[in-house]
Amino acid sequence: MQITQPPGRIPAASAADLRLRQAAEQLEATFLAEMLKSAGLGQSRDQFGGGAGEDHFSSFLVQEQAAAMVRAGGIGLSESLYEALKEKEDDR
Repeated sequence: MQITQPPGRIPAASAADLRLRQAAEQLEATFLAEMLKSAGLGQSRDQFGGGAGEDHFSSFLVQEQAAAMVRAGGIGLSESLYEALKEKEDDR
């Protein structure tokens, strides 16, 4: 027989794990966004002439593309970060 929590109630450890995982995923998304920017993604192209508006909103596009990469599995960085954060929390 398996004992489970009632629906709608998240144990404290699960809530803490969820926060750690979200933080790790945000860090990976930020890292990937910087890598995408360095690769030239989101830079305005002269032939379209999008101007200042295109330059301003391209950063949002790059950030969302990085977040989508993380949701699709990313590069494994968030898992490593999560494990390191979890280990540090368990030491406390």
